[in-house]
Amino acid sequence: MPKVTFREDRCKGCELCVSVCPRKIIVMSEGMNKKGFHYATITDQSKCLACAFCARMCPDAVIEVEK
Repeated sequence: MPKVTFREDRCKGCELCVSVCPRKIIVMSEGMNKKGFHYATITDQSKCLACAFCARMCPDAVIEVEK
């Protein structure tokens, strides 16, 4: 099963990953990281396609996708 990992402490909340996810399973958290940004998180890991669109779009290398 694919696994997506977010380094929440590095996320700046740009939402680029949210906009490119074909399954729409990436959302912005209600909580904030230490930098004061809402960070990206995944709602249902089992629906992930491991397409890595999110990881390629992230300007801060916050996302890792394992197939």
